[in-house]
Amino acid sequence: MSELKTSLLPEMTDVWQQTLSWQPDTVGQLQFQCLYDLILAGNQRLNLTRITTPEEFWEKHLWDSLRGVAPLWQSVTSPQRAIDIGTGAGFPGLPIAIARPDWHITLLDSTRKKIAFIETLLPQLKLENAVTLVGRAEEIKRISQHRRSYDLALLRAVAPASICAEYALPLLKKEGLAILYRGQWTDEETDALQPVVKKLGGVIESIEEFTTPISNSQRTCLYLRKVLTTPAGFPRAAGIPPQTQL
Repeated sequence: MSELKTSLLPEMTDVWQQTLSWQPDTVGQLQFQCLYDLILAGNQRLNLTRITTPEEFWEKHLWDSLRGVAPLWQSVTSPQRAIDIGTGAGFPGLPIAIARPDWHITLLDSTRKKIAFIETLLPQLKLENAVTLVGRAEEIKRISQHRRSYDLALLRAVAPASICAEYALPLLKKEGLAILYRGQWTDEETDALQPVVKKLGGVIESIEEFTTPISNSQRTCLYLRKVLTTPAGFPRAAGIPPQTQL
């Protein structure tokens, strides 16, 4: 346990500022450190992540989570209601909730053990702007408080992009934005995704490719704007999207 207590995250103040035009304040930095400590401790029981060194955790969990939403910080001035679909150990939702205390984040996952773990983190992180939800995106579409209710839908390492779009767009308000966190991305994948997004009432607004600041890994974020009401049949029942195309 002593190793867990002495593992300090790098501050990376200059890198935060240079890459995201932002940096955490003292409170946020302490919350990030607390999140890291709690994830390491929980990892002993729940196998939450293979990313455990301070530098890797900073880059692949904290920086990467915030890189997806940072382009919105200048243009979006009002508080956002966001849902993190398939949050797992709480990424990208928890770092975003720390960085943006004015946003409200719903952390959705179908694995009850992971949600139960996240529920223990929220008071320790002093996060009052995040709530948990056990379930699947295909199921909560039927609940009026969720369908067409969110400004943002976040999906990181969840499923192929077409399935992510099917999970996300029904939950968004009109003009809401789905952010899909991906690795490398090709023009062929864009061509295949466009008709799927159109059927769901959306458009591919932009695609941002970038490299991570420490390992220089290639990453992509897809930004899907909802412009029309998603047909009532979507998302389809659990198990159908992976098996059949739209």
